[in-house]
Amino acid sequence: MSNAQRTPDHDNGNDTPRLAPVNALFASDLDVVNVGLAMFEDDLAAQGAKVTTLDWTPPGGGKPEILDALDALESPEAAARIDAANALAVERITDSQPMLTGFGRALDVVPGMTPTTILHAGPPITWDRMAGAMKGAVTGALVFEGLAADLDEAAELAASGAITFSPCHEHDCVGSMAGVTSASMYMHVVHNQTYGNTAYTNLSEQMAKILRMGANDASVIERLIWMRDVLGPMLQEAMEIGGPIDLRLLVSQALHMGDECHNRNIAGTVLLQQALAPALLQTRFTTEQKKEVFDFIASSDYFSGPTWMAMAKAALDAAHGIEGSTVVTTMARNGVEFGIRVSGLPGDQWFTGPAQRVVGPMFAGYKPEDSGLDIGDSAITETYGFGGFAMSTAPAIVALVGGTVQEAVGFTREMGEITTAQNPNVTIPALDFQGIPTGIDVRKVLATGILPVINTAIAHKEAGIGMIGAGITHPPAEAFEKAALALSAALN
Repeated sequence: MSNAQRTPDHDNGNDTPRLAPVNALFASDLDVVNVGLAMFEDDLAAQGAKVTTLDWTPPGGGKPEILDALDALESPEAAARIDAANALAVERITDSQPMLTGFGRALDVVPGMTPTTILHAGPPITWDRMAGAMKGAVTGALVFEGLAADLDEAAELAASGAITFSPCHEHDCVGSMAGVTSASMYMHVVHNQTYGNTAYTNLSEQMAKILRMGANDASVIERLIWMRDVLGPMLQEAMEIGGPIDLRLLVSQALHMGDECHNRNIAGTVLLQQALAPALLQTRFTTEQKKEVFDFIASSDYFSGPTWMAMAKAALDAAHGIEGSTVVTTMARNGVEFGIRVSGLPGDQWFTGPAQRVVGPMFAGYKPEDSGLDIGDSAITETYGFGGFAMSTAPAIVALVGGTVQEAVGFTREMGEITTAQNPNVTIPALDFQGIPTGIDVRKVLATGILPVINTAIAHKEAGIGMIGAGITHPPAEAFEKAALALSAALN
């Protein structure tokens, strides 16, 4: 060892060489805390060091323009205004009392619907850019509506410019997966009793080989026709007999019974069927038709899934358009882009980034490379605070979407880091009845690097096949970065 690597041992009053502090450090067993880059952990571990990695990213991804925007939004004067606006937004979400008041044809109830309008999930997109699942759903819907004789003719019609494509969210609607909604489809009508707005969504086709997943063969069209001619009218008549149903109450009960109300809906469907059943039995339909409807509801736990989406939409729309608020009121995906809308940036301003892969178990016979990208308006559930945000209420959900029970609980806790409040009306028994995380704050997402968690189904990337799995995904940070820049500009 050279002299440069030794120091005199003055404590002993002599010049006996001893190791310099830095060399002594590396001559001992190392216990290293690694911040950020995982590859450092691998290198250190390969040299025998004990490594603990802290999952950390710099605020705003370290991008100067995003850091400047965050600084502007966090200045004392701005922060006070934003916090007050966010408190009002969260109050509107939590105080909203969405009531299921009826069912009706989209042409009769949805604002802006026409015989040649097709609504779709996510931010705006044109036919030529649509993902396979959405194209499959569009062509199937055009055949169902009688606007095309077959799928080939439907594709030609869709490309011709004769069909108006528009996001569900811009028509007070939400749509599961492809979200494709056409004029003759029956819709939930959900009225926000507190604030007076109304939201809509179509009926569950139940699971797997269905239009919303991109399937479009004769069996899919036949089911849609039966839903139009029997299921929808019977539900409409039942609501006229039985009266409104309190959906916030049912969601709260379902979470207490083991659902998270996005992809696990066993309790929710039982509760909704229980509320509907007495009036369904009193409708004018035949006994055989009533049996068909009850059998259909029993065929899949997902029957209530769209209902909770409309419930969340009704509450979040009441919080949209509050000046200065950084609370997210929409998260939606079209299979190509992921879009968000923010309360303080009113109207139909979308902030987008690329749709992400969904990671989770695949159905037998399918591989991850068969998967389409993240798609659907169902992330409205996470925007409200259940679904992926409330997986701690539904430990059994991990059997569908993957992961462990501990990770499910961890997701709920982590979402508390990026939200503004807890909803006192919808609570989590396993966490001492704390409220679900509510009010995603654009600022907190970028400051922490924590992205909202979404559990969701996986549709095949090609048209005509349907659901092939389920899993976990997140939005792209880019959507929140764009929103922060717009919020900062609006503030100034």
